[in-house]
Amino acid sequence: MTGKYPNTRLRRTRATAWSRALHRETMLTPADLIWPLFVTSGNGVEEPISSLPGVSRWSVDGIVARAKEAVDLGIPVIALFPNTPPDKRTDAGEEAHNPDNLMCTAIRAIKDACGDAIGVLTDVALDPYTSHGQDGLLDTKGYVTNDDTVAVLVDQAINQAEAGADIIAPSDMMDGRIHAIRMALEMGGHHNVQIMSYAAKYASAFYGPFRDAVGSRGLLKGDKKTYQMDPANGDEALREVELDIAEGADSVMVKPGLPYLDIVRRVRDAFGVPVFAYQVSGEYAMIEAASAAGAGDRDALVLETLLSFKRAGSSGVLTYHAPHAARLLNG
Repeated sequence: MTGKYPNTRLRRTRATAWSRALHRETMLTPADLIWPLFVTSGNGVEEPISSLPGVSRWSVDGIVARAKEAVDLGIPVIALFPNTPPDKRTDAGEEAHNPDNLMCTAIRAIKDACGDAIGVLTDVALDPYTSHGQDGLLDTKGYVTNDDTVAVLVDQAINQAEAGADIIAPSDMMDGRIHAIRMALEMGGHHNVQIMSYAAKYASAFYGPFRDAVGSRGLLKGDKKTYQMDPANGDEALREVELDIAEGADSVMVKPGLPYLDIVRRVRDAFGVPVFAYQVSGEYAMIEAASAAGAGDRDALVLETLLSFKRAGSSGVLTYHAPHAARLLNG
């Protein structure tokens, strides 16, 4: 502690708005936001998601319109998640490798419309494509296999890269998948395609509305605790992150967000790499519910929570509030 009252009055620099702005340690801008979007079949389709008020699934033409909106708002990246039709979901998730699936069709349409004005981040995992809702292939006992799943994820990642994805984001939590995907991208000539690894993804209770959005909640058999992390563990998260960096990740992600700000800070302090946080669907829904109940001002809640991610050391935030927050920040 430097100084002593009354020589030092910490309220002195808080007395006026200009002084608070001058001394502000953490800044939040639209450039810190990544906007997750859900792709569905059809044309001219918008399907509101009841458990995510204000969020919809969009057909590809609507996704393109959202991408243009993001450019106008100064949001640098959109993240895509498909709602695969039930008749295209199988035990092995073969639709993930279809070059004309919803994900790849949306990537090409966005790039045709926006070019490099916006980045496209794509999810790599099988849960939007499997009939059982798990992120990988199952053995005869229902256990999610690791190495066989990694081989399939590599094909999925290359499929997305060839469609024009800028950032591949494996969310499956299989061991060794970052190295395998990185080598495949290099061998395929995709040298500048980034990998943002879901390095510390927890088996969380906050994912429910997302599973509604991609149509996997009713399909999921069992849970994902054999591959997603135990919420009780912090040191293990650092091991996961260290491995993924060594295997070729350009950036890492902590998911969920607010309940794991301690992990964001520990990762940033330990490794000094770009760290992103995902303010997941359950967190979004809680803010919306609190606002609707009169428990807090929506605008203030949105900006304060997003600022907390930056203060904890996050380079950016994936959030369904991205367009609303960007409008508030743009003033």
